[in-house]
Amino acid sequence: MANQPQSSVGYSVTISPSPGIPSPRLDTKLGTPPFPTPPPPSSSPSGPRFPPPPFIQSNQIPSMKTPNLPSPANGIRTVSPVPRMSTPPGPPVFSSPLQPAAVPFRTSPASPQPVAFSLGSSLPTSSPSHFSNGSAELQHQISDVKEELAHVAESPNVLFSAHKVLKQKKLANVPSLGFGALVSPGREVSPGPQIIQRDPHCCQNCGAYANLYCNILLGSGQWQCVICRNLNGSEGEYIAPSKEELRNFPELSSLLVDYVQTGNKRPGFIPVSESRMSAPIVLVIDECLDEPHLQHLQSSLHAFVDSLPRTTRLGIILYGRTVSVYDFSEESTASADVLPGDRSPSQESIKALIYGTGIYLSPIHASLPVAHAIFSSLRPYKLNLPEASRDRCLGTAVEVAMAIIQGPSAELSRGVVKRPGGNSRIIVCAGGPSTYGPCSVPYSLSHPNYPHMEKTALKSMEKLGSEAHRRNTVVDILCAGTCPIRVPVLQPLAKASGGVFILNDDFGEAFGVNLQRASTRAAGSHGLLEIRCSDNIFVSQVVGPGEEAHTGSQETFKNDGALAIQMLSVEETQSFAVSLETRGDIKSDFVYFQFAIQYLNIYQADVSRVITVRLPTVDSVSTYLESVQDEVAAVLIAKRTLLRAKDSSDVLDMRKMIDERIKDIANKFGSQMPKSKLFRFPKELSLLPELLFHLRRGPLLGSILGHEDERSVLRSLFLNASFDLSLRMVAPRCLMHREGGTFEELPAYDLAMQSDAAVVLDHGTDVFIWMGAELAAQEGNSAAALAACRTLAEELTEMRFPSPRILAFKEGSSQARYFVSRLIPAHKDPPYEQEARFPQLRTLTTEQRTKLKSSFIHFDDPSFDICIIWKFFRPCLSITYRVEHWCSPRKLFRLVCPVL
Repeated sequence: MANQPQSSVGYSVTISPSPGIPSPRLDTKLGTPPFPTPPPPSSSPSGPRFPPPPFIQSNQIPSMKTPNLPSPANGIRTVSPVPRMSTPPGPPVFSSPLQPAAVPFRTSPASPQPVAFSLGSSLPTSSPSHFSNGSAELQHQISDVKEELAHVAESPNVLFSAHKVLKQKKLANVPSLGFGALVSPGREVSPGPQIIQRDPHCCQNCGAYANLYCNILLGSGQWQCVICRNLNGSEGEYIAPSKEELRNFPELSSLLVDYVQTGNKRPGFIPVSESRMSAPIVLVIDECLDEPHLQHLQSSLHAFVDSLPRTTRLGIILYGRTVSVYDFSEESTASADVLPGDRSPSQESIKALIYGTGIYLSPIHASLPVAHAIFSSLRPYKLNLPEASRDRCLGTAVEVAMAIIQGPSAELSRGVVKRPGGNSRIIVCAGGPSTYGPCSVPYSLSHPNYPHMEKTALKSMEKLGSEAHRRNTVVDILCAGTCPIRVPVLQPLAKASGGVFILNDDFGEAFGVNLQRASTRAAGSHGLLEIRCSDNIFVSQVVGPGEEAHTGSQETFKNDGALAIQMLSVEETQSFAVSLETRGDIKSDFVYFQFAIQYLNIYQADVSRVITVRLPTVDSVSTYLESVQDEVAAVLIAKRTLLRAKDSSDVLDMRKMIDERIKDIANKFGSQMPKSKLFRFPKELSLLPELLFHLRRGPLLGSILGHEDERSVLRSLFLNASFDLSLRMVAPRCLMHREGGTFEELPAYDLAMQSDAAVVLDHGTDVFIWMGAELAAQEGNSAAALAACRTLAEELTEMRFPSPRILAFKEGSSQARYFVSRLIPAHKDPPYEQEARFPQLRTLTTEQRTKLKSSFIHFDDPSFDICIIWKFFRPCLSITYRVEHWCSPRKLFRLVCPVL
């Protein structure tokens, strides 16, 4: 790191997990994912099966449902339609579209499918039995193995924005497009990674791991590091008669391997059952709730404890003006020890709790009736005060919860300190702001000293979160209700500890689903991510849930240039956006990237996950652009952009930056028109502008959400989210219901709002079901369509965290604005533009198209075509021209973006 340029590490905590299922396909016959259903909690300690998410009509309270099942691998598949039914049909099946989708719409999967790779690695075919220096043999053998490396291999845990790398530094480092990768350290893949229960072979010079791309001298077992080209010994382990024999080593035949160390040889190892019990969950519950909210919360809490594994240790704390710590030793009544909330708990009071006779953490199998009794004993707030003016000592309550989790010093035999198996978890159920005691703010924003007190509270919350992280405790904050929660004050507590901050509409079913997913989502703790690159490529920025770490590996390895990131937690639902640049022109034919993730899993096994990726280098710009993965590139651009959107004024600047980015990509990578100052946008990047247009006007940067607190929470979730969820949050997925319960995938344009159809729109944290007026008037057909759409929505979001809300409404209703605002307004475009982008229109009759056109309400939001033309042509045209004079002709648009 000493000779590495200073990285701009943009972590979401300081500077700023694919889901656990790696892009499974929908089973088009059964409508369910092809992976096994989790068993009920009684049969498995690993976690309960979540209940189906709530589903609401337009006259009900909005609800949330849960993650992301990516699109089928080939977009949409053809199956035989099921018989038409008057009753609600079973799970939906996909049908092929009536017309092939036109560029730039792509029926691609939600995550790029890894290219199949060959087990062949750069291994020599022969080697002398004795030598003093293997460099000559290695040089002789390199030419023999290049043909075996013809395919680009990519792990689902690492998705690059391009499958090739430009050799020229000037073009490779163009910031408007950029080059990078999305890394999901905790993502589980199917089939699982190769497990190796021995120490890895590491380069003595740079610390990189041996991998399938290393050159190996068969006679001596020496291997050449792909990062620094150093020759290393293997203690004779890699000596083999042929390279086929070496393929028996998992690290020499697989992109992804896990080195796992378990057993009594490692200090601190304890049995699995005890390990899982050592990571408790403490519920910290707001007691200042009105009766309607409290009733919903009680129902969610009852369902939550019923779903927990029997061995999970549970603690329950209530906070208001005081902190009540419930005692599980009292079986007949709900009993609690009460501490004052106006100050941090003293050492004496904590010792009285820990060393007293009370039981404050108890396994579910021994305390389930007591937990139900505690929840049933909760009472609504009695004083006649506004919600925002009630005393809530949240800071003190979290401090007490951390002390209860830590408990007295637990030691094993021979003085070995017991390490927790995974992160402990505090889940805060909040209905209002922290207004009393440490980390609090005044009731009113008009308080004369509010800015100073808020700044002090922010620092205190961040310090409390950092202390929780130091103690291996994650703090999740789940908020609900109508009271302003003061998001900027509470968010640092969750971020600094590695937790999440979620806003719910109420404490109902959606809140309960999020409780369950929050309690079971962790994959491990003590995570460290190391990134190594060859050929003078370096990491310029990282966005994700972590902070730069200093491991001292330079003392072990002379030239270790790895960037180390201390992960706040290791989860399936998170990812890191890594931006890469090069210091100079690349001369080699391939470049190598190695990602090493070291963490402690929930069974207290030390895991070192190593992922090695090789990408070819090219001189041709067009060849490079053809390898660009539009969706991955769009997500990387979005994460880099959202990192800088701190408040509403920054958001306006980021929208302008998106516009400038599109123009710069055209100027740098496009071709100039003859006798013109205009540039053609690269045809190889046809999908990218539309994805960025969705980003610009969607909830992340647009004005769809009403309050800045909502946008702040959404942006924070996005910066840490897995690729699948991030892509859906950037660009929604639109599916139209067809006769027979099948679905057709269409571009997310408002032309999909046809009165005789039902449409499902998946936008990551929200899923909308829109019912056309004509279909809604047909009672039997509308019920069947609604049931099919509901089934599809549940399947698309079955594993998603946070669970999205699912809203259903009719055409013309008030809530339909949520749906309309997320679609690209293409109804004002010329008919030929509409058909090119939305080929399904060709199946409509003239009467149907006239009716569709008349159903739209005029508003000033520009369409994608007009917006792109305006941004490109405004500097080149006289201001006396009206927009209609120059943006309508297709020829003019083709000059800018001929493939769109």
